Amino acid sequence: MKPFVHTWRVRVRYAETDQMHVAWHGSYLLYFEEARTEALRASGWTYRSLEETGVLLPVVEAHIDFARPARYDDLLAVQTTVFPPAGARMRFEYRVRDESGADVVSGHTVLAFLNAATRRPCRPPAEMRKIFEG
Repeated sequence: MKPFVHTWRVRVRYAETDQMHVAWHGSYLLYFEEARTEALRASGWTYRSLEETGVLLPVVEAHIDFARPARYDDLLAVQTTVFPPAGARMRFEYRVRDESGADVVSGHTVLAFLNAATRRPCRPPAEMRKIFEG
């Protein structure tokens, strides 16, 4: 099965840069989160709708590989690839490119499905599994 792919764009804001006007490394985790949220929305889910089913989705792993710096006012395209849930976990891969198409960073996050009441791992809702498993 083909993974779900979504692209979201963000412009590097001044507050996200250091004194050299280079995007601060922690900003990429924020970009990943926004891109992941929008990818879920594009698939028909939101964090809110997931939480309404009694499921939480915290990040349990994050990784970033830096290729080149992004600078203040650069327009970035964050491509998110969503893989079908594996048990109680779901992997999201990110590729961030600048306007020329050059790679800026790549990385991934792994999120765990948790029962909101017990805080124990659980399977994702069946409707969500259908979307990502085909």
